[in-house]
Amino acid sequence: MTRRVLVANRGEIAVRVIRAARDLGIETVAVYSAADRDAAHVALADRAVCIGPAAAAGSYLRADLLLHTAIATGCDAVHPGYGFLSEDAGFAERVEREGLTFVGPPSPVIEQLGNKVTARGVAQRAEVPIVPGSPDAVADVEEAARLAKESGYPVLLKARAGGGGRGMRVVGDEQQLRAAFPLASHEAAGAFGDDGLYVERYLTRVRHVEVQILADQYGHVEALGERDCTLQRRHQKVLEEAPCPVLSGRQREEICAAAVRVARAAGYVNAGTVEFLFDLDSQSFFFIEMNTRIQVEHPITELLTGVDLVAWQFRVADGQKVESLNAHSRGHAIECRITAEDWRADFLPSPGRLAVFEPPAGPGVRVDSHCRQGTTITPHYDSLLAKLIVHGTDRGEALCRAKRALDEFRVEGVHTSVGMHRWLLEQPAVIEGNYTTNYLTEAL
Repeated sequence: MTRRVLVANRGEIAVRVIRAARDLGIETVAVYSAADRDAAHVALADRAVCIGPAAAAGSYLRADLLLHTAIATGCDAVHPGYGFLSEDAGFAERVEREGLTFVGPPSPVIEQLGNKVTARGVAQRAEVPIVPGSPDAVADVEEAARLAKESGYPVLLKARAGGGGRGMRVVGDEQQLRAAFPLASHEAAGAFGDDGLYVERYLTRVRHVEVQILADQYGHVEALGERDCTLQRRHQKVLEEAPCPVLSGRQREEICAAAVRVARAAGYVNAGTVEFLFDLDSQSFFFIEMNTRIQVEHPITELLTGVDLVAWQFRVADGQKVESLNAHSRGHAIECRITAEDWRADFLPSPGRLAVFEPPAGPGVRVDSHCRQGTTITPHYDSLLAKLIVHGTDRGEALCRAKRALDEFRVEGVHTSVGMHRWLLEQPAVIEGNYTTNYLTEAL
């Protein structure tokens, strides 16, 4: 059983992990950079260790320092959170080699699914449809151009080793492809240390739907429902909701069953998310990737099912079976990502000190955050201030509750995306649930 865990992250997810661990009686060790000395996760943990300067490359991304701290403080487990080293197979392997528990999937599984080409192969073995595209990374721009011509434009250039929109380009013709290929390859190399790209057909009218799974060490895999992540800006999720408002009951069952098959085919263990595109024209879904970590938007599923996913990450890591979950989804939930950005100035980052930070409360409202009045938002890290999550008996009530909560949310000292979310929830297409992944790009 886990006795003491190193939380290898910062911000709201570090706070979330620490709280889940303490609920289970697990001692916590936080790490922090010089810029995070007064951060909430530092105060909440049983012990905190400064591991380096403000720049993430010298602190939160230093696997050697994280491992040294875990061993020196007597930890028997490491929880990576999301971002930073959470999907780094090399880091997970080093944790395992030291005899510590990595609270996530085994390192070979992370490596297998981190490569988008091999992940597509896993889905095919599981008889789950994939977006048509190249079977492997293309050798060069000439091969990419030939494959794109065969499939027809537009196509998507995607990084073999990454996600989050980095190394990704939509191209509408061969001239655009030849211009975009070296840029995407260079971006992929810088972000992931791998310049490999593959070509995928670009579907224009799609919803982005993901399925939350939880798998144990004994081959049991449970699907805890889907989440709709269609509202995105530059491939970054902005607002998520569940259940997906455009899926029928049968489609929901089929996409969840497909996610379970992918997880089983990969030998997956712990919490993970299987991501799909749902093509509105053909009413078909296609596997795109699997995220081998806890997701930013996991609280939506927690509100719908009552399952504490982070606590279950620890339970699975300690050998508990997921058969006892018996989770049932009830109602509708929405998450708004509140960031320190000026949404009226092309989402320019807005660092500074929070003169006022008053999150909303009341029935059906949850706020996950690391912020409080006086918190300094630095330019060194992700701009996420808080996740506002609401739950209602149905989608209409959830939308009303989200609007009320946004109206109550007071932040002063930095620009935030609160106003953008207020505007978004007034748009007819969003109210009706009638939008695609291109909606925000076209509307803003």
